[in-house]
Amino acid sequence: MRYDSVVSVPLQAGDTRESLAQAVGGEVLAWNDEGCAARMANDCNTLIGFNPKLSSAGVLNALSGRKVKVEANKDVFSGGGKITAIANGSIAIWAGGSIAIWAGGSIAIWAGGSIAIWAGGQYSPIPQNNTLWQQIKLERAQQLAPHLGKGVTVAVIDSGIDLQHPAFQGALTGASTWKDFAGGDNVPQEEGITGEGAYGHGTNVAGIILQIAPQAKIMPLRVLDADGSGDVANVAQAIRWAVQKGAQVINLSLGSTENSPAVQDAVEWATAQDVLVVASAGNENVGRITYPAANAAQGKAAANLLSVGSVDPQDLKSSFSNYGAALEIVGPGEHVYAPAPDGRMASWSGTSMAAPMTAGGLALALGEKLKVPVRSLTGAMAQTAGNIYAGEANAAYAGQLGQGRLDLAAFLGQTIR
Repeated sequence: MRYDSVVSVPLQAGDTRESLAQAVGGEVLAWNDEGCAARMANDCNTLIGFNPKLSSAGVLNALSGRKVKVEANKDVFSGGGKITAIANGSIAIWAGGSIAIWAGGSIAIWAGGSIAIWAGGQYSPIPQNNTLWQQIKLERAQQLAPHLGKGVTVAVIDSGIDLQHPAFQGALTGASTWKDFAGGDNVPQEEGITGEGAYGHGTNVAGIILQIAPQAKIMPLRVLDADGSGDVANVAQAIRWAVQKGAQVINLSLGSTENSPAVQDAVEWATAQDVLVVASAGNENVGRITYPAANAAQGKAAANLLSVGSVDPQDLKSSFSNYGAALEIVGPGEHVYAPAPDGRMASWSGTSMAAPMTAGGLALALGEKLKVPVRSLTGAMAQTAGNIYAGEANAAYAGQLGQGRLDLAAFLGQTIR
């Protein structure tokens, strides 16, 4: 069901789902009351969707005395990025004639001993990404983090994924954790036509995470329609769902030019549970980044929220990447190959592709013994980034491309034992 408006309601003693839904004349979409009686914290709240049974003024009156946030449920979120190449033919050919990369059923097998990830410094599973992975020092990072993200769940809140793709067999969380908020069911399957809209976006994003952290598990959550748009209610619900279902990292390769209170509350609630949230900066080549990434530099969520832009293989700002003071880090986001719907492989370009590189890097760290608190990880990732401001490089964007380009080896060297 599509709601006209959503309201975030701070909980009080005695509140129930039924009492609040009746007061607002709507439906409770997310209920977060864990531990509230003990601490009465600001992150103890619920999200309600409603149609014009009550006006915004009526909602405020019905819930007088609370800091209620009411907003229109707009389609303001977009995945962004674009597909740049599609590989046809057999998967074995994609792998340069070597044994099929999907053999055995999952990307995780790349790290399982039957297919070497690295051979002489070359990335074997998808050799088209070799330059990108050298750029972020992935080989060394995977040596430093031998568990390769095992035991870590990364929620991909996106356009869904191709659930039948061989790359994801054995690499997904249990089906009870899946949700299609856009379609209103529990099957977050990509929908659309190859080359149009966002079809394949979420599959690419999930595939990038698994190339970085092959033993992590992906929790697929669909909030974007085939055209790449998503509404406030679905994104806010998905973030809360991901936390409640056990995600330790949330990847948001999506954004909005508007700062949604409901989504901001959801991110703040997630990060208060020490869930790490990664958000892409947007692809309009403007001097401001999209939300929720724009909140990464300040506010309650800042410690566990990371904003990510894009650079090219020479560490120059990608022509499409947004930039600004709120941007914390950049990664290589151009022509990144990963699985595509219908059992294929494709490359995409966008800040959406750089974000999952950082999400995968956080999963690598969480799969090992940490020597820093979880709340230090996103900050450490930014602080250990490689310098991209030397000489004339990026001179026009000084201080607006974060602290530099993702360096996974340096990051892990600072954060794991």
